[in-house]
Amino acid sequence: MFLAIDAGNSNIVFGFYDESAHSWIHEFRIETSKDFSLLKLEKEIRLFFLENNIKIDEIEHIGISSVVPEINNTLQKFCREYLEKEGFLISGSSYNKLKVSTARPNEIGTDLMCNVTAAFERFSDTCIIVDFGTALTFTAVDKKGKIMGVNIVPGLKTAIKALFSNTSKLPEVELKLPESALGRNTIHSIQAGILYGYTGLVKGMLETMQKEIGTPCRIIATGGLSTILTSLEGTFEIVDRNLTMEGIRLITLANLTSKKV
Repeated sequence: MFLAIDAGNSNIVFGFYDESAHSWIHEFRIETSKDFSLLKLEKEIRLFFLENNIKIDEIEHIGISSVVPEINNTLQKFCREYLEKEGFLISGSSYNKLKVSTARPNEIGTDLMCNVTAAFERFSDTCIIVDFGTALTFTAVDKKGKIMGVNIVPGLKTAIKALFSNTSKLPEVELKLPESALGRNTIHSIQAGILYGYTGLVKGMLETMQKEIGTPCRIIATGGLSTILTSLEGTFEIVDRNLTMEGIRLITLANLTSKKV
């Protein structure tokens, strides 16, 4: 079994890949909060292992992608002490053995490189990967595997929290697409503004990027909120929530294999 750890600004996601079934079979999430600690992580994941009948010795390899440097030591210590294995922490020097490349390996987030790696492995073609996370990102890669560029805007939850935090009377609302773009009350007005607004943002960004690229692109969506905007149905060739996890697996295995050669 392969364990992929994706540490983002909102959540740390643990994905479990069954090699014999060639599929991701379990997912565990813990909030990336200020009180995140090794003790809290061990306590919560111990229960998850029991509930899902996961045994520590079934885990053969561990890969980590993190955009939160301050928790990296805790995650690696967790792997070493609780899982009894070293976790491979993906960095800018981890891409040399891959089909994809970037001119600035130490500047682009490892999560984005994982997305690109998994998408290009699947299609071997020009792709735009849209990741609906804490930030909404658009990453373009050409048919040779070279990253052409990245666009970053605040994610859906980030936008709603910003609106809620910076206004005295507007409530924090559920991320649910209303039936109409014309809000009939305060909650529906915010939902319509954010969710239909982001629908237009995504479509407009994809149109602009594809026009600049000048060739047809495979459009892939990922991220925990990738299914929220039902108004984008038909925009993406595939929606794969496990894209980042798969990239972590591919990058980790490529590096572990190269060390054995």
